[in-house]
Amino acid sequence: MAKTAGFHTGPQRDNAISGEIMDAIDTLPDAPIVAGRPVSDRFLALGATTFHAACRYARNIPYGYNSDREDLFILFTEQKGSCTTKHAVVATLAQEIGLPVHKNIGVYAMTEAIVTGTDRILHRFGLPYLPMVHCFLAYGRFRVDLTEGNRNGKNTAIDAFLYTEEVIPHIAGKDEYLIYRRALKETILPREEFTGVELKTVLHAREEGLVLLREKIK
Repeated sequence: MAKTAGFHTGPQRDNAISGEIMDAIDTLPDAPIVAGRPVSDRFLALGATTFHAACRYARNIPYGYNSDREDLFILFTEQKGSCTTKHAVVATLAQEIGLPVHKNIGVYAMTEAIVTGTDRILHRFGLPYLPMVHCFLAYGRFRVDLTEGNRNGKNTAIDAFLYTEEVIPHIAGKDEYLIYRRALKETILPREEFTGVELKTVLHAREEGLVLLREKIK
């Protein structure tokens, strides 16, 4: 797949960790929200009449892990959202109103600098860093993170990825996990710094990483 300004609209497999600062909401196209579609109607009921207004609404809702990530409307119900649920509902809105804004998932290198407490996991499992999943919106070469600035347990924004892939807006958790495993096997574990590391080791470390992230936002 062709590469555009350092960004792939499909699977990205780079030989080095590449970093780009996330972009502002205003870099995405804007359009009025039209009634008659499920997500559009929910945003209109909240007074968000444009796509940009909906993006800001989702960004400003407190960060938090939802009780059911498979429920597309859980963000509205619980008035909180993670990178998974925030980007799912806004990417669905983009689809409803015909904007070429897509949800992407990326695998980033979680370190002590990004999440305090990561070092103990890395030492326990003998890893150089912990590959973890994060989501964002993509429009051409621009990418926007609606959790940037949220109290999300991270010390800094995620702006470098080992792997990215465009996905459907409301991707099921099991399908996201399968993409993560494939990215590990095909792209990340073959890297020099993971020589001798088994897939199961990273998967066990990931579970501890998820616990750590949840503890950070209690």
